[in-house]
Amino acid sequence: MSTLSRADVARLAALARIDMTDEDLDRLSGQLAAIVDSVALVAEVAGEDVPATSHPIPMSNVHRTDEVRPSLTQDQALDAAPEAEDGRFRVPKILGEEA
Repeated sequence: MSTLSRADVARLAALARIDMTDEDLDRLSGQLAAIVDSVALVAEVAGEDVPATSHPIPMSNVHRTDEVRPSLTQDQALDAAPEAEDGRFRVPKILGEEA
């Protein structure tokens, strides 16, 4: 089990420009030591035959071919709108925006 002293935590906090109370330093020294121990355990298990990954399962994007297809004209789309202005949908102002 590794130990991080109160001085180690204070030094890390200073490097990160984080102000900590004496209570924070005492509490975090134990918590950070537990994190360091956990990382060490993972490092022991992960051998050279285990590739580094960011996700436990493979991830891939699903893409479809971008195809031109028939769609509504601007006028057809705006016909169903409650309000339109200058060829665009008119919607209520939000968050105090100015016109």
